[in-house]
Amino acid sequence: MKPIKHLLPLLLAIALLVPFFAFAGEKVPAIGILQYVQHGALDLAREGFLKSLEDQGYVPGETITIDYQNGQADQSTCASVADKFVADKVDLMLGIATPAVLALAGKTDAVPILGTAVTDYVEARLVKSNEAPGFNISGTTDMNPIKDQIALIQRFVPQARTVGLIYTGSEINSQLQAAIAKTEIEALGMAYTEVTVNNSNDVQQAMLSLVNNCDVIYIPTDNVLASSMPIVAEVALAEKRPVICGDAGMVKEGGQFTLAIDYYKLGEQTGLMAGQILRGEAQVSQMPIQRQSDYSYYVNKTLCDAIGLAIPEDMLAYAEETGA
Repeated sequence: MKPIKHLLPLLLAIALLVPFFAFAGEKVPAIGILQYVQHGALDLAREGFLKSLEDQGYVPGETITIDYQNGQADQSTCASVADKFVADKVDLMLGIATPAVLALAGKTDAVPILGTAVTDYVEARLVKSNEAPGFNISGTTDMNPIKDQIALIQRFVPQARTVGLIYTGSEINSQLQAAIAKTEIEALGMAYTEVTVNNSNDVQQAMLSLVNNCDVIYIPTDNVLASSMPIVAEVALAEKRPVICGDAGMVKEGGQFTLAIDYYKLGEQTGLMAGQILRGEAQVSQMPIQRQSDYSYYVNKTLCDAIGLAIPEDMLAYAEETGA
């Protein structure tokens, strides 16, 4: 028999390998991400979510698995993606935008679901209340300061008498924001006219029918319009109509000004919620819906100059040149 000391190197090697094999045998958490459509605001929310996870030690491809899918603004595609996530037995689902969360919610009441870029969870019937969701869904809301956004119109376009609204008629979040905007427009003594679209193919014709019947255009955070801002900008610029948008990305891609949330930070907030769920620190049904309390001004100087719109002196600090 060999002396025990001859076995020490072998025993040491085994001891060093045991933690490795133990770690290798652990199940790496899996998250399925369904983004309704690709545009600036939703992309930022996704990027912020992933950065927040990474900051918490959940590194894609190493300590967590991410399955990212784009719904292409099509509910049947979203439903198929949701079926895939359920079949793959992911540990958590993220829906980016209301239609995406609705698609996920329709496929499971067991897997935790977080939403982001969702305007109103209660209105969409995703939760019982913002304070106590009650179901397998929670997340962050992108409700913007609509009253303050409408008030900006009188600062940038003091002569405005009629505000044109354009939004997707089938999007719950857009309907809600449009209703609030109408109330605020009338409260300031202005009138409104509106057109709705079903998809991006409708945007150009809708803008052409709207632009000559208003002094300024207001667009809420709307997925179809956000992905169609180059079309909006082309029509609005031709008639020199200012456009105030629901989010900063839309302003940068074809609008003139807004006061809005930061979608990257919104995604980060959602990522922190995901970390709590993955670590077993919280149950999704008991996590209140979160929102941002700080907003920022965004002014597209390039497009303001293009239509001869004077920027109020106290807004010049927020004015940025863009490639639009």
